[in-house]
Amino acid sequence: MKMTELPAVDRHVMLSQLKEFAGRLSSMTDELRDQILAPRPRKNAPVFTTAELAEMCGIERSKIQYLYNREDNPLPAGEAQGSGRTRIFTLAEVRQWVQQVSTIWQSPIVTGHGAHRGKILITANFKGGSCKTTTTMCIAQGLSLRGRRVLVVDLDPQASLSELCGLYAEKDVTWEDTVLPYIYDPHTVPLESKVQSTYWDGLDVIPAHNFLHDAEFFLPSMVNKKQDFEFWSVLRNGLEPLRERYDYIILDSAPSLSYLTLNGLMAADSMVMPLVPESLDFISSVSFWSLFAEVAEGFVQRELDKRFDFISVLLSKVDYGPTASAQVVRGWAQRAYGEWLTATEVPASSVMSNGALAFSTVFDLSRSDTVTKTLARVKQPLVDYCKWIDDQYVAEWRDEQ
Repeated sequence: MKMTELPAVDRHVMLSQLKEFAGRLSSMTDELRDQILAPRPRKNAPVFTTAELAEMCGIERSKIQYLYNREDNPLPAGEAQGSGRTRIFTLAEVRQWVQQVSTIWQSPIVTGHGAHRGKILITANFKGGSCKTTTTMCIAQGLSLRGRRVLVVDLDPQASLSELCGLYAEKDVTWEDTVLPYIYDPHTVPLESKVQSTYWDGLDVIPAHNFLHDAEFFLPSMVNKKQDFEFWSVLRNGLEPLRERYDYIILDSAPSLSYLTLNGLMAADSMVMPLVPESLDFISSVSFWSLFAEVAEGFVQRELDKRFDFISVLLSKVDYGPTASAQVVRGWAQRAYGEWLTATEVPASSVMSNGALAFSTVFDLSRSDTVTKTLARVKQPLVDYCKWIDDQYVAEWRDEQ
């Protein structure tokens, strides 16, 4: 029997073909973004029930009802639903309640009774898929729900954090909107001029663009031109004035030890490393510390040692199934990181996967958007983790007053 010969597939690819290929991919992603994020506004903040508001304020629901029913109530009463016994509050209204009524200590940045020096936190990891960017956004949202004013700075040319903030990275953002102009000319282009508001009340952003890669050429070229050029302190100096405007400045770094990532690490007061408890992810985290330690040794030899207030390793996307490797890798992480490994763990969940598909986090979802127990299973550990971060600094801030 004669076999039919299929035509051979030509798998050769020329560099000259990549431009047309990239153009087709760009058109496709534009269509997908339009489908996922439309209609405008591309992202909407969630709404909250009276019960959720009471929980965030740390007071009884009956007290919330008593306060918004008072004639002299200065706080927003929300919008009545159905028979009127249930009310829905916007994010801005919830933050106003938290700032004025909750048991959470509020900073002078929020109360208007002075200023204090906000804290800079960075999330870092070499491994893609570690939930680094999602964790950054969740920490920012969670801290804002405690009444804090938060700025996120996207240092990753992939600009995923900018997308989570509701911006089309290649449509709404140019290289001039990023930290890049400041890096080129820090004396005339302040970072404050690059801050944008977002759909989320109390959360601002300095977005990213794929042109951020240029910083990886510019900074070392400046080192070659000026032997005394401190490439590691450029971002730290630019962020310093913003500390008086924000309680927290959170940096999302690229999954590499780039010049921008090093700038972020040297600017940060504290660091969070999300870690998926899989063997390859753990090995990747070890590689990060090995490489960072080599670079850090060079700084120490120049008498440029610095102190992190804390380094926190957060297990994310934890699979608790009987055949999962989480239990074994958790043991490795406990041996390797000791007190750095936080007790809080974020479980794997379809809620997170579906959120990622819609450029959202669990904080973006209103209680009515999904099964409450499923949402709480992922959201509550993140709420607890944000409280843990906040608690590290509240005592210090109080002592400053």
